[in-house]
Amino acid sequence: MQPTSLEQLEEEESKDSFDVDVAVTNPEKIGDGMNAYVAYKVSTRTSLAMFRSKTFSVRRRYSDFLGLYEKLSVKQSLHGCIIPPPPEKSVVGMTKVKVGMDDPSSVEFVERRRAALERYLQRVVAHPSLLQDPDVREFLEKEELPRAVSTQALSGAGFLKMINKASDAVNKMTIKMNESDTWFEDKFQEVENEEQQLRKLQAVVDSLVNHRKELCGSTAVFAKSMAMLGNSEDNTALSRALSQLAEVEDKMEQLHQEQAASDFFIFAELLADYIRLLGAVRGCFDQRVRAWQRWQEAQSTLQKKREAEAKLLWANKPDKLQQAKEEITEWEARVTQHERDFDRIGMTVRKEVLRFEVCLCCHKKVIIKHITFHKESLCISQLKA
Repeated sequence: MQPTSLEQLEEEESKDSFDVDVAVTNPEKIGDGMNAYVAYKVSTRTSLAMFRSKTFSVRRRYSDFLGLYEKLSVKQSLHGCIIPPPPEKSVVGMTKVKVGMDDPSSVEFVERRRAALERYLQRVVAHPSLLQDPDVREFLEKEELPRAVSTQALSGAGFLKMINKASDAVNKMTIKMNESDTWFEDKFQEVENEEQQLRKLQAVVDSLVNHRKELCGSTAVFAKSMAMLGNSEDNTALSRALSQLAEVEDKMEQLHQEQAASDFFIFAELLADYIRLLGAVRGCFDQRVRAWQRWQEAQSTLQKKREAEAKLLWANKPDKLQQAKEEITEWEARVTQHERDFDRIGMTVRKEVLRFEVCLCCHKKVIIKHITFHKESLCISQLKA
């Protein structure tokens, strides 16, 4: 019995125990020059018996996270599971880290990467099916992992290209799927609309962050100018007034910095995460269409085998009839199996989409919280001014 609502899904999953808490902390630069990389401490706390202990930790680099995603995609996405995507790769950001870890922009990049990797891993272990995967347990427990290779296409824009390429392949199928279940059609349309709206919002938020950073820089220049003018002013009262204005502008500049960081870390980063996640949702719908395609192709082949048998009967060739009958039996079994696979993937996609909608509710709460914080910050800044 598959859940058909958010309430049923929450009730079903509440019966299971998924007591796993993971954290990604303590980024550390390993090596020097362009061969350097950043390793993160991945700590796990759990009461589940399938793990070797209740608390443990390992060191992992970014490519290890990409390698985990690749393994999960190969195995789990074929069944209709939504595989949480990893954070984007940044050549510019990582190059700055390799050149100098103490640079403010490098520190900011590493913190962003750490937070994104933690969100990615938390989504993985929150998924009942993915948590049971041996590769996930190995990632969390094993001291050393084999070096992940061929992960270039799985990061950043490569991930979105891979999703879009899969969607294009589905669109180019010779046998077009006539959707008999409007639920899938409606949900897929909702996902596409949501993605389009969030991309528009992302562009606006990116612009907001850039403008706030510019405002921050301009405010800092203005504060410095007022301070210098106050120091050079002979009139004591005017000098004091200019110095006080410089102090106010300094505080405003700090507030603008905090708001820009909040807009970026809490809002822009989560939006980018969520857009990639929507791409993964589209991917699970595509897997269902692919399963349907395999079923239809098997039916088409079976029909051809039956037609070939009829021709042999008509031509009175009994020596080839036995082989034809065996091939028909084989393809009848394949048709049955592909039909079962299609139904099973359909049920999985339903459940995955319901779980995703729970995730959507959580994202909306974060956005509402951010907007509320933004309003409060504006009120405080106005009072200080």
